[in-house]
Amino acid sequence: MSSDAKPKGLQDDSIAEAQPRQLIVTVYGLYAREKPNWLPIASVVRLMSDLGVDSQAVRSSISRLKRRDTLHSLRIGAAAGYALSPSTLEAMREGDRRIFDQRHASLADGWVQVVFTVPEAERGKRHELRTRLARLGFGPVAPGVWLAPGALADEVSEVLARQRLSGYVDIFCGQYLGYAELAGRVRDWWDLDDLAAKYAQFLGHYRPVRRRLASRPPAGGEAFAEYVRMVTAWRRLRYLDPGLPAEVLPARWDGVAAAKLFGELSDALRQPAHRHVLRAIHD
Repeated sequence: MSSDAKPKGLQDDSIAEAQPRQLIVTVYGLYAREKPNWLPIASVVRLMSDLGVDSQAVRSSISRLKRRDTLHSLRIGAAAGYALSPSTLEAMREGDRRIFDQRHASLADGWVQVVFTVPEAERGKRHELRTRLARLGFGPVAPGVWLAPGALADEVSEVLARQRLSGYVDIFCGQYLGYAELAGRVRDWWDLDDLAAKYAQFLGHYRPVRRRLASRPPAGGEAFAEYVRMVTAWRRLRYLDPGLPAEVLPARWDGVAAAKLFGELSDALRQPAHRHVLRAIHD
């Protein structure tokens, strides 16, 4: 196997498991992006307690997010808090379509191909490129050659430019001209079995949640915790899925049912979760 191995999926035993820092990023992404792009630390601690995360773990995770330039310290009046960094805000804006409104490509969209060459002295950049491309859903075709549906061309250009990696790459768009059957080649480039298992895991976890919520409408901290955990799981899953054309996917692809379920649960949970956050911030 080449060094550009297929990207693997979620490593958690449960689709709903997530690290505290991942949950914090979701909370900020959902509730802190409008002006003033800020949440007081006291409110973050309170909200994270609804997710079963204690204050020490919250502060430790926030310190890591500060070092990664995800969050910046910001005091408003007498209240200490944190804001999303400009680069994180930009990345979240780009991610909204993929997380909340991803549509599968068509074969007519063609393909975007990223070809990169990194000097051995900068091999860390090679690892960073592979990681970024895998997170965008690209599949490795050959060493230094990665592929995705053409609809991702703008997104990959923006991400690589923002991460200062564009100097190592060339980007091409075009059509697949053969010779092997395309659906078979797609299975060589993406681990569709792993991705299908992740979608099945999502369905297995959240179908019972849908049944429970149908008989007992959610409210308060319960709705908030369920929504944040679900969006966190969905975000990680959606970044593994490039939105391949239906023609090259297995029949009855679970990604379709999972997206429908995510939408239904979002409709049920979004508003009660938001009301809970407002109470946590202003009470």
